[in-house]
Amino acid sequence: MAELMPLLLFVSICLVLLAGYPVAFSLAGTSLLFAGIGIMTGTFDTAFLHAYPNRVFGNMSNTTLIAVPLFVLMGVMLEKSRIAEELLETMGIAFSRIPGGLGISVVIVGMLLAASTGIVGATVVTMGLIALPSMLRQGYAPSLAAGTICATGTLGQIIPPSIVLVLLGDILSSAYQQAQLAAGSFAPKIVSVGDLFIAALVPGFVLVLAYLGYLLAVAILRPDRAPAVPSQNQTVGTMRLLSGLLPPLLLMLTVLGSIIAGAATPTEAAGLGALCATVLAAGKGQLSRERLREVANATLEVTSMVFMILLGAAVFSLVFRGFGGDEQVAHLFDHLPGGTFGAVAVVMLVIFLLGFILDFIEITFVVVPIVAPVLFSMGVDPLWLGIMIAVNLQTSFLTPPFGFALFYLRGVAPASLPTAAIYRGALPYIVIQILLLASFAIWPDIITWLPSQMGNR
Repeated sequence: MAELMPLLLFVSICLVLLAGYPVAFSLAGTSLLFAGIGIMTGTFDTAFLHAYPNRVFGNMSNTTLIAVPLFVLMGVMLEKSRIAEELLETMGIAFSRIPGGLGISVVIVGMLLAASTGIVGATVVTMGLIALPSMLRQGYAPSLAAGTICATGTLGQIIPPSIVLVLLGDILSSAYQQAQLAAGSFAPKIVSVGDLFIAALVPGFVLVLAYLGYLLAVAILRPDRAPAVPSQNQTVGTMRLLSGLLPPLLLMLTVLGSIIAGAATPTEAAGLGALCATVLAAGKGQLSRERLREVANATLEVTSMVFMILLGAAVFSLVFRGFGGDEQVAHLFDHLPGGTFGAVAVVMLVIFLLGFILDFIEITFVVVPIVAPVLFSMGVDPLWLGIMIAVNLQTSFLTPPFGFALFYLRGVAPASLPTAAIYRGALPYIVIQILLLASFAIWPDIITWLPSQMGNR
């Protein structure tokens, strides 16, 4: 029975989460319940729980995690200040005469917004409110419009800088050092969040180009599904286009450039991004006291959620290890057919399925610390694994019938848009992402080449 406790713990937490209970308290409460059962049956050592205060102190003193509230502030400020809405309107007019032009504008604006917010729900809801009515009004096929918005909303998983990569990078860094220490290396190599940002650049832009290529193909082969807009009164000056495009683009380049150039850590770059976003909002006259209060409240809510889940996940991790769960996972992977490839394939499948019921934060804090050290001990590259997980979660969040992005859009879409149309629209983008995942698996240099060229590997 003791051998089944780690599996029962994991399954119980998934069931409790499916029942709708808050994630942080589900993780901590269920884990403590199992720990109590283990103490009464003599199968759990309380010394693991004694380590919890040190784990909390370590998390709270982790300077990398300071980037989370700062990146959230940057994204919320851009969202509330109507910068994305103005940019979409301007680019939509500029590309209006081109078949598929509005869809192309949606992908580009969605990329910039996703990179700024890094939260799937925020991007999908925002783009659903400001872009979906316009696309439907201009004659786009409902399924194409819905699928494009859902797909661009998930770009925040992979386009840096994003909260997903910050959290994933911090977890992978700890797991990589743990795997090296277990292997007897007492001068372990370090994988930083900045390294993961650099590794995500090429895959992220390849994904965006694939989206744009699909839209252009649809516009050329089926122009009735992505029509050009009639030309009356549809002109935009170069200065207006630049004034809409340059601020968010410069913001993203400033944040990423400072990290890539080594001039700033991700945390420092996040602070710079938050400051620049605030200046942009003030420059557009969008920084009223009420707006500032909205931004502060939204930032506090998201940040509190992230750190509460982090604290709850720490309890789960300690209890899971106390029952020997990490050793069982290592034993399982060692006996899987296919060796390292088989182990990675199983992990990717499990993460894909869990993406139906858990958000990226729960998966990052709960699943990745369990499987990553074992995979690293088998020789898997940490940057490659991180990007594969991010793209895999993107695909999961798009896949019917449980994809989070589909639910978010359904919540803001008009009743006249059938749910089946949202599902149909997401399918081509799912195929694109699966093909890219296969490409990254076959040619891992797509991910690791840029970091190696910049001396980060």
